[in-house]
Amino acid sequence: MIQKNPKNISNINHLTQNKITVKQSGRKIKQRNSIQISNNIKMDYERFINRELSWLDFNQRVVEEAENKHNPLLERVRFLSISASNLDEFYSVRVAGLTGQVREGLIALSPDGLTPAEQLVAIQERVKGLFSDQQRIYHELIKLLSDSGIIVCKAEELNKEDLAWLHQFFMERIFPILTPIALDPAHPIPFIPNLNLAIALRLISQNNSRKYVMILLPSQLLRFIPLPLSLCSNKIQRFVLLEDLVRIFISSIFPGYKIANYGLLRVIRDTDVEFEEEAEDLVRSYETALKRRRRGVVIHLDIDEHFPPKLGEIVAHALEVPPEEVTVHKGILGLVDVKQLIVDNRPDLLFPYYAPHLPARIRESAGDCFALLRSKDLLAYHPFESFDVVIQFLRQAAQDPQVLAIKQTLYRTSRDSPIVKALIEAAENGISVTAIVELRARFDEEANIRLSRDLEAAGVQVVFGFADWKTHAKLSLVVRREGGNIRSYAHFGTGNYHPITAKIYTDLSYFTCNAELTRDAAKLFNYVTGYARPDKMEKIAFSPLTIRKTLNELIDDEIAFVKAGKPGAMWLKMNSLVDPQLIDKLYEASCAGVKINIIVRGICCLRPGIKNLSENIFVKSIVGRFLEHARVFVFGNGYELPSRSAKVYMSSADWMERNMDRRIEEMIPILPEDIHYKILNQLMVANLKDNMQSWQLGRDKKWKRLESSEPPFSAHNYFMENPSLDTRPLD
Repeated sequence: MIQKNPKNISNINHLTQNKITVKQSGRKIKQRNSIQISNNIKMDYERFINRELSWLDFNQRVVEEAENKHNPLLERVRFLSISASNLDEFYSVRVAGLTGQVREGLIALSPDGLTPAEQLVAIQERVKGLFSDQQRIYHELIKLLSDSGIIVCKAEELNKEDLAWLHQFFMERIFPILTPIALDPAHPIPFIPNLNLAIALRLISQNNSRKYVMILLPSQLLRFIPLPLSLCSNKIQRFVLLEDLVRIFISSIFPGYKIANYGLLRVIRDTDVEFEEEAEDLVRSYETALKRRRRGVVIHLDIDEHFPPKLGEIVAHALEVPPEEVTVHKGILGLVDVKQLIVDNRPDLLFPYYAPHLPARIRESAGDCFALLRSKDLLAYHPFESFDVVIQFLRQAAQDPQVLAIKQTLYRTSRDSPIVKALIEAAENGISVTAIVELRARFDEEANIRLSRDLEAAGVQVVFGFADWKTHAKLSLVVRREGGNIRSYAHFGTGNYHPITAKIYTDLSYFTCNAELTRDAAKLFNYVTGYARPDKMEKIAFSPLTIRKTLNELIDDEIAFVKAGKPGAMWLKMNSLVDPQLIDKLYEASCAGVKINIIVRGICCLRPGIKNLSENIFVKSIVGRFLEHARVFVFGNGYELPSRSAKVYMSSADWMERNMDRRIEEMIPILPEDIHYKILNQLMVANLKDNMQSWQLGRDKKWKRLESSEPPFSAHNYFMENPSLDTRPLD
């Protein structure tokens, strides 16, 4: 099913906005410049932090974990690889978007008042430091790894036995795959796939003839090639870089030639997907768009310091890369590949193994999820509690002859997904199964096309939802016959139905058979599959219709409590805080005296601690072993926090315009007292108490490691030791 956005969406009340005329590049544009806060204080663009620069700040925090000596050595290598992968995606999506705006001559300002061109300049300046830090840390880690017995060998460090083995390996495994391309007027620059490496060489023969060639290094090949342990000393693991191997055996490719000079390059392409919104076959449209993605415009070029200058100019010109987007690195390109150095046989250099626990109540119920939920709702906190509880819930539903229907959202999942297998099994068992598959989950589109076809082949009703809105809600609904009645069971999540990422992402899973919540869940499914817009939801708020409105009302309530002489307080946990309207609403609450604590993992465009604007707002970020992914919103409801009277919600939505206005999201009130206590007094208190993995955002827009006189406390360590969010308060 493909639907356009409905036209009759309710209008949202906004704070009064003033508009001024701004002169930019000889043109006049109208742009929001200031906002009237309730206490008549006006703030200009400076009240916002630039989204792109805030993201780079987040990635800087990841980079600094690669430098953090408290982390095991190979985990530091992992953080370095993650930071490089993050930066690749940032360029291929965010920078590509800004570059496209500049190319089209657009000058619309960001909320902080920068044009696309100005943002690109600021990004380029900030990224220089990131690149430099990454290369410096790489060289430091390589030395530490060598001291620990994991060695990346240089060509001159290889002995005859090494070279003999490597030559055979090269001829059997690498040579047949490589395709050298001559660079001359008859042979233009070959197509270089996104994020691929290519080695450029200037070769010279014995009779002094010269030529330029380029050899693509396919991404299917290992970048760090391990030498067999039989060639290594005890407890030593050695690696050779792929590009070094090509250089060592260049005479096998070009007999009679030697290398005069050489260099490595790597391209980043625009990976944004455009598609015809009203295409008859959305799947076919996406398959076509994905093919276009592979040949996207090059928006950044990395070359190493050895790259022949003349050839560098030729390549940059041929790829139409502007000079400011060509970066020369004094080190290794493609740092994402360093994750290949993380060997399994060195547990002493990794975080201690952690096995998630199955919730105790599941074990006590002999695995009968439905019987358990009839007696009491269940909360699981991943990865400290196993994602297997979600899989077990759906497997039991698939095999239960009393189950009539299963409805499921799928945004991202694993290649061999047990969730998909359970849905297929259910359909084959005659159960009515509906799967809402989101084709636009970035970089998972192809996988989602494949799984949608597997589901359809088994008889699952596959729905692609709205053409304009991504379905980002995390929701399962099971409808079951029980005696003469029908009862529904629901799972609400903050994370994807992905058993692999569930081992490293912190997320909440809430299971219930509460009739109000399950009725709302059914209405939400009907809204996406049949555009049956609900007249009224009983408990759940959902985007794009009611989450923004509900959050505004909850914030207004806190302001009213303060004006009535009662405490006003909010604890907010999310991945990103970007939405200008909601940020201005938080500023309004701060000005009224509401105390606001925000835990944001990544992007934060709000500036805390500014007098007469945000002096009552504290912002922190937790970056550590696990990736913080849960969204929890707490409102004091007239009481100091934590309080049993507080209103607590979990959600799939971050506070971003897209999540509020252009996605299907859910926000669930936490009603049972025990689960309310666990989320508020355990999860949120632990996150606020953490001082080992936390960073604080200052009014100067800079993040600093949180300094505290309190005893060291790590939220991640605490939950590994106390995985079930027990009902004991934190010490």
